[in-house]
Amino acid sequence: MKQLLILGSLFLCLACTRKENLVVELNPTDVEMVIQQMTDVMIHDVTNPPLAARFFAYSCLAANEVIALHDTTIMSMYGKLNEFPNIINPKGGTEINKDIAALLAMYETAKVLQPSGKLMGDFEDKWIDSLLKKGVSKEVMDQSHALAKEVSLQIVKYAKADKYKKISALPRYTPKKEEGTWYPTPPGYFPPVEPHFNTIRSFTLERADQFKPEPPIPFSADKKAPFYTLMNEIRELSLDDEKKEIAAFWDCNPFALFDNGHLLVGMKKISPGAHWMGIANIACIQAGISFSKAIQVNTVLAVGLMDGFQSCWDEKYRSNRIRPETAIRKYLDPKWTPFLQTPPFPEYLSGHSTISSVSAVILTHFFGEEFTYTDTVEERYGLKARTYSSFEQAAEEAGISRFYGGIHFMDAIENGQIQGHAVGKHVLKKVFN
Repeated sequence: MKQLLILGSLFLCLACTRKENLVVELNPTDVEMVIQQMTDVMIHDVTNPPLAARFFAYSCLAANEVIALHDTTIMSMYGKLNEFPNIINPKGGTEINKDIAALLAMYETAKVLQPSGKLMGDFEDKWIDSLLKKGVSKEVMDQSHALAKEVSLQIVKYAKADKYKKISALPRYTPKKEEGTWYPTPPGYFPPVEPHFNTIRSFTLERADQFKPEPPIPFSADKKAPFYTLMNEIRELSLDDEKKEIAAFWDCNPFALFDNGHLLVGMKKISPGAHWMGIANIACIQAGISFSKAIQVNTVLAVGLMDGFQSCWDEKYRSNRIRPETAIRKYLDPKWTPFLQTPPFPEYLSGHSTISSVSAVILTHFFGEEFTYTDTVEERYGLKARTYSSFEQAAEEAGISRFYGGIHFMDAIENGQIQGHAVGKHVLKKVFN
């Protein structure tokens, strides 16, 4: 009898444990995991910065819409974003776990959109197996996965209608070879990145030039001209260790190459947008917010990054301004080289200055103006962490890093920050009003 009671008690304990494990509540570290996996695949694919923002945005939107179907505190983007569909909630699925379904929707969307989507599928399979081993029932997993696939299909359809695929049919961009205009730079001499990014559908902008900045300082080789002063500012800049550290920390150039004496080797670096997505999840974890809120933060930020890049890229290929490296070598010093490698697209505006300011506006909305955090995003790439007292401080440092790196003139940085603040505020207004 005693043995039967012990066995009965053990059975009840196991049953209770099994039932408890069915209720899986994820947290911001789980969101961070998928964002990092997406970033790793982007590094593998050498995904350019604007396109990386596009991948993050649609994948996060899929997760957000799953949450919105089950959590009234998180709103759908229907009626908020341009042409965004009213996501249909499929019937059935009484055992759905919204958190699991949300992350699976991210995986499903990234699998389709990212070139090496199979790698995201491998990450997804391993995560599913880990949950099943922890005790999540196959019924819960299957029903959650089914919902994720249904929502992802609707988001992917929305993504495919943004006209990005039509870019390949547009005329190839050819450098003008006129004085003061952009031309490919060493060591890779890569062709221009995404010259037609302003032709795709944005998320919140009425048009790509909605926040058109003032024109750049006109090019001139005259020693008395303002542009000559811009060149001299960079050429004569003395870089101490702190300035070099700042420039390297915010480099975020997926196209960087290392010359080992025999061939050029690509260096593992993330895009500017991926860096800010990493910062967002550091903040989400530090603030202890819910999983659902973390999904919303990532989604709004990714939407802002996408529109920020589109707004900035619209100006880049309008002004088509020469890079400091090309200008200084031709007109001041043929032996001069920048501290950082020059990215393959026109100089004005500064992309990092623009999207960093967008990010600062959006993250400040969620976490406040005086949010101290330590940015560890670049540690896995060999750079030590840096601590900031606010997102705005970080954005300002990201901007000036481009000057220290010798890849942007000061007016491109300052006007990029102005544009970024305008886009960030606009995104928040569209999403939350």
